[in-house]
This record gives sequence, C-alpha cells and structure tokens, in this order.
Amino acid sequence: MAVSLNHTIVPAVDRTEAARFFAAVMGLEALPPAGHDGHFAPVRVNDSLTLDFMTVEHPEGHHLAFDVDPATFDAILARVRDLGVPYGNSPRDPANGRTDHPLCPRGLFFTDAARNLYEVMSPA
Repeated sequence: MAVSLNHTIVPAVDRTEAARFFAAVMGLEALPPAGHDGHFAPVRVNDSLTLDFMTVEHPEGHHLAFDVDPATFDAILARVRDLGVPYGNSPRDPANGRTDHPLCPRGLFFTDAARNLYEVMSPA
C-alpha cells in the first residue's frame, strides 16, 4: 500500500468556527464533530483526507498548501471576495489582493483567526 495522508490536526481558536470558515472559503464539506466528545471539527478535503480542526489555548499557525484546477481556483477566489476574506500572492503579504503567485501562474494565500496560512495554487 502506498503512503497517503489520512488527516492532519489544524490548531484553532474555535474548532467549529475555523472548520466552517475553511469549508466556506474552499467550497468543502464540514463534517459532524469527531473524536472523543467531539474534540475535532473535521472538513473533508478529498476522498482520503480530512483536516481536523482542534481548539487549543495558544494556537500557532501552520501552513497548508493546496493544488487546485483553474475552475476550482476561480470558485475559491470568488468566495474569498464574496466573504470579504483578505488574500494575497505572498505569505509575507497575504492581504495585498493579488493572485500572481511566484511558483505558479495563479495562487493566493489567506489566513484564519489562529494565523494558519492557507495557500491555493492553480496551473492556469
């Protein structure tokens, strides 16, 4: 069997709100609470991966990067704009409103309340 990532824990100020925010921006499904006493707020990323948001007292932001096709990128960009989420083309300036990514034709960064830095990259 090949190695594949099943889930990863994402630190959050509020697990439920963080999961809802990420799912709304990315157009993904937030799942029912999981783990002991609903300790995690999972979001289905694809058939084999969930991000499990967990409330922690002093969250330290992580960097999570996603490759998407051009149509998905357009949909994410539209949702980011509709939701008023600041975005940018650089991890140093994730609110400059640009999508000319240094590593691919189009990409953007946005952050959440725990300072998690999300990167979305498209080949066109």
